[in-house]
Amino acid sequence: MIVISPWSRKLRTGAESPKNYPHWVGLVKMLSKYDDIVQLCGPDKGEIRLVGNCKVNLPLDELAEKFILPCKLWISVDNFLQHMCHHLKKPGVVIWGPSDPKIFGYPENLNIVKNKSYFRPNQFVFWEQCVPDANAFYQPHEIIYILQEKGLIK
Repeated sequence: MIVISPWSRKLRTGAESPKNYPHWVGLVKMLSKYDDIVQLCGPDKGEIRLVGNCKVNLPLDELAEKFILPCKLWISVDNFLQHMCHHLKKPGVVIWGPSDPKIFGYPENLNIVKNKSYFRPNQFVFWEQCVPDANAFYQPHEIIYILQEKGLIK
């Protein structure tokens, strides 16, 4: 099982977070060749469902026991999942865009950064001050290649 947590919380304005990876549809299509995918969804009813198997707003202990700890691989953006998995000592993959994993991430994860030049200049300003940029992220085939090179998928 591959667990994905594709979205960060929406901004206070209701806009999507600039931390969200814009190419999930293509990545999920490619990942589905390797294993079943479970999507973790928060309480936001407007969250896009990428797969049929979505777990919505589950209690953290149930998330850990049934999905995170037994999964072969988890992939997220800069959101709650990487922090929970750090607590559970379960390394995985985080796809980064404008936020810096050296500040907000953990070294045990595979932190995928396309280029530091896409990091927002002030990492501590409100996200509403950051404009989303799809160029800040690798394309799905590049993510798959990285995962293969690291031996996370075959």
